[in-house]
Amino acid sequence: MWSDPVADMLTRVRNAIRVRSREVKIPLSKVKANIAEVLRQEGYILGYDRIDDGRQGWLRIQLKYGSLGEPVINSIKRVSKVGCRDYRGVDDLPRVMNGMGIAVVSTSQGVLSDRQCRERGIGGELICLVS
Repeated sequence: MWSDPVADMLTRVRNAIRVRSREVKIPLSKVKANIAEVLRQEGYILGYDRIDDGRQGWLRIQLKYGSLGEPVINSIKRVSKVGCRDYRGVDDLPRVMNGMGIAVVSTSQGVLSDRQCRERGIGGELICLVS
């Protein structure tokens, strides 16, 4: 059996949004922090910070809601899985909801949104789709 820390992160975020939590704590890793940074840059979360506990540490993500209390993230779905990786060239990157959502991509230049990948002309591993 495989462990998938990124899928665990996305599930924790999904569950926190479902119960209208203001923040969610996730075990820290570089990849998860990079995904959180992309979500912050694209306006899907308010922000995040790292909590040092002397061991692995935690990533605390502040979730974002609209003026009527509706979540900004409606859907967050894992694409590339441990058993079946999904690599895409820049021309094959999906347009999530015709540009209203984003695809998070792990590239040789770091974790980027699909928009940033198109600007730089690079592809990579399609991590997740957010809308």
